[in-house]
Amino acid sequence: MHPEIHWNTGNAGRTCLATGATLHLIEPLGFSLDEREVKRAGLDYWEHLDLRVWPSWEAFESELPKLGAPYFFSTQATRHYWDAPLGASNGVVLVFGRETSGLPTELRERYGDRLVTMPILSPRVRSLNLSTSVALAVYEVLRQQRSNDH
Repeated sequence: MHPEIHWNTGNAGRTCLATGATLHLIEPLGFSLDEREVKRAGLDYWEHLDLRVWPSWEAFESELPKLGAPYFFSTQATRHYWDAPLGASNGVVLVFGRETSGLPTELRERYGDRLVTMPILSPRVRSLNLSTSVALAVYEVLRQQRSNDH
């Protein structure tokens, strides 16, 4: 939601392509998708990415029930992401906020029961890099799906 850094978006796109996930970007974006830096971070994979760009949160949210069960990532959550049922067979949507401010307070309050966090053990670290967080979360979805299949 409202990504600001093109490198993170390119890296998140590469992770999505590697795992068969769709990358949903909610405008406004802090960069142009035509910038070479985005494509460079996504390497030559960018053209193969399943990418959907939404004009606003409201447009995305209206379609959310059709996309899957949403989970919202925030450093302010108390439930760890690995304790959430991310491997649901009916699909899951991982929602991340912008790099500098995270998710808006209104969304954290409205979706409080679906708020999850990644453990950060050092008090010197405020948050993880967005594209790192996306990769960890997407692979946790795959891990849980694999566990459900076995």
